[in-house]
Amino acid sequence: MGFRHFIHNRNSENLPTTDPGTLFVSGKPNIKSSRTRTTIFICLVLLILWLIGVMIYQTHKPLPKGISYESPLYQSDVKMWTDLTYPGPDGQPVHDREIGPRIGQIIDESRKFLVIDMFLFNGYTHKDQDFPKVSEELAHRLVAHKKKYPDMDIFFISDEVNTGYGSYSLPEFEAMKDAGIHVIMTDVDRLRDSTPAYSAVWRTFFQWFGQSGKGTLPNLMANEAPDITVRSYLKLLNVKANHRKVVISENTALVTSANIHDASAFHSNIAFETSGDIIGDMLAAEQAAVNLTSPIKLPEYEPGSKPPVQPSGGQANDVDVRYLTEGKIYKYVLEAIEQSQPGDTLWMGMFYLADSKVMDQLLKASDRGVDIRLILDPNQNAFGRDKIGIPNRPAAAELIKKSKGNISIRWYNTGTEQYHTKLMYIAKPTGKSVITGGSTNFTQRNLADLNLENNLWIAAPKDHPLTRDLDRYFHRIWFNEGAAFSLEAEAYQGETTWMKDILFKLQKWLGFTTF
Repeated sequence: MGFRHFIHNRNSENLPTTDPGTLFVSGKPNIKSSRTRTTIFICLVLLILWLIGVMIYQTHKPLPKGISYESPLYQSDVKMWTDLTYPGPDGQPVHDREIGPRIGQIIDESRKFLVIDMFLFNGYTHKDQDFPKVSEELAHRLVAHKKKYPDMDIFFISDEVNTGYGSYSLPEFEAMKDAGIHVIMTDVDRLRDSTPAYSAVWRTFFQWFGQSGKGTLPNLMANEAPDITVRSYLKLLNVKANHRKVVISENTALVTSANIHDASAFHSNIAFETSGDIIGDMLAAEQAAVNLTSPIKLPEYEPGSKPPVQPSGGQANDVDVRYLTEGKIYKYVLEAIEQSQPGDTLWMGMFYLADSKVMDQLLKASDRGVDIRLILDPNQNAFGRDKIGIPNRPAAAELIKKSKGNISIRWYNTGTEQYHTKLMYIAKPTGKSVITGGSTNFTQRNLADLNLENNLWIAAPKDHPLTRDLDRYFHRIWFNEGAAFSLEAEAYQGETTWMKDILFKLQKWLGFTTF
């Protein structure tokens, strides 16, 4: 019997044969295979719908109570403090530091309570880097103060970035806990997501496993820091933070752009200090941050217990002050730029400038005749690592081009440090000038209720010591009075390429950014 005859006989007897690539066996549908494929398709569709639902909810969910806070308007004086790093006559960097020493004084002068909220607070650096031990020094100062005044309540609020997102413990935190200081890591997962495509996957599959354990991956922020677990890196990529920076006592309150962080010790920063009844609002805003994690109750401020801060030459009750957090900062920034008029000078010192609404308002203000002068960080380094100039270089190129050169930009002359300032000052020839400064970069993540942020909003007369200080600050940097503080726009704009511009716009659209 030949081979063809053998096959024909088998087929005629309806013995099973399978034709690869079809769903039929002996002329009948392969029901099991068809059902499997249908099931897989339905599961994929349901998974995609689920992820879309998670994205929509996590980007629009109600904010926790007390987040995005706007205080009433108070009248109190305000003092400005600055840190500046710049090249000296011999080419070596000069470090003028006021903020850290003032924080130390506030701690030493406190007797009833201290509440400190600080984003970056650790002593980890890259190998061969040498920085002042500011984190360790502050921790030791707080521990000593607690021992000296054991009945005093001290609260230190911070972000999980300092523990590698749960991969390891921080010695400074442990020392404070041992001394009876309340150390609180803010649970920012309850905030809205800024990278929805990734966050939906992370929330669905990975967040349930925690982050702690023996790290196996190198720490990119500081190679001398402990290794990080894979799960911690997965959480890190769900980019969000308690980015606030504030020191509050019963006497005074200081809002700053500066972190008490070794690798940030030489950054240029600003701080504003005020006092009086607004402290009660600052404590309420900090309580909202604590409530994300813990039922611990912060102290309450006793209204009218202390007079306002009065720097030499200042007059009480002639400065309007408002405390803002998160999206309320956005509201007042846009409003201030929108209300600027011809004859005003809008000064800005900014680490990150990328928000589209802010940039649009700057262009409109320029068209109205407002003199706009921006001092930006060139975004060339981060803790010893090289950066490629995003977002500021593409943002600057866009503003210069669209304003036809009417918006003036200079780059802070950074070395290995950063121009980490977050400050806007609209100087008005008559009436009160408007100032806002604190933790907040002018980016979507910092302004749009995604991070925890805090700023002071201030309105001060033209001849007030605060506005005179601001005038001196910006003129010194802009006109290089006494040192080469800043560089012309061309110093870095030549390094802005079309590829960086595309990457900048793509990052803003997707939310996959570090800014």
